[in-house]
Amino acid sequence: MTFYSGFSLINDQRFFDAYLVESDYTVAGFSYGAIKAARHAANSTSRIDTLQLFSPAFFQTAKSSFKRLQLASFISDPVNYRERFVHGCFAPCEVQHLDLKMGTMDELEEVLNFVWEDLLLEKILEKGIRIEVYLGMKDHIIDAAAARAFFLSYATVTSMPLRNHFLQECT
Repeated sequence: MTFYSGFSLINDQRFFDAYLVESDYTVAGFSYGAIKAARHAANSTSRIDTLQLFSPAFFQTAKSSFKRLQLASFISDPVNYRERFVHGCFAPCEVQHLDLKMGTMDELEEVLNFVWEDLLLEKILEKGIRIEVYLGMKDHIIDAAAARAFFLSYATVTSMPLRNHFLQECT
C-alpha cells in the first residue's frame, strides 16, 4: 500500500488503520496527501485497485480572502501556523501526538488552490480503480458537506457525522 501524508505531517497513516485496505494495490492519502494519492492513481501505469481519500483537502468552495489569509499567516509565522493547523485538524477533540515537518509555502499554495476536477476522477475510474472517500462531518479544516456533494458522483463516500478531520469521534 502507498500512503501520502497530510500537509506538514509524517506517519499520520496510523489514524486511518481501521479503514485502510492493506494491499499492494491500494493508494491512500490524507488531506493534502489525498491530492497526491489521486494524482498518483491517475498517472500510474501500475495496477491499482483502490484509491482511498481520507478527509481530502477540499478548498475549491473557500473564498479567495480565506486563502490569502492562510498564506499571509504562514508567511508571518510558519511554526504558529502549523500549530494552529494541527489544532484545527483535531478540533473539537484533544490534540494527539503527531510527527511533524515544516511544510513549504509552495505546498500550502498547492493545497489551497487545488481544484478537484471531474476529468481527474473520471480518468481514475476509467482505469477500473475504485474510489473511497471518508469524511468527518464535524471537520474544522475543510467544507465536508461540499466535498461530500462533489465526491458522491465518483466514489463510495463514508460520511461520519460526529468526526473531525482525523476521523475521530469527539463528544
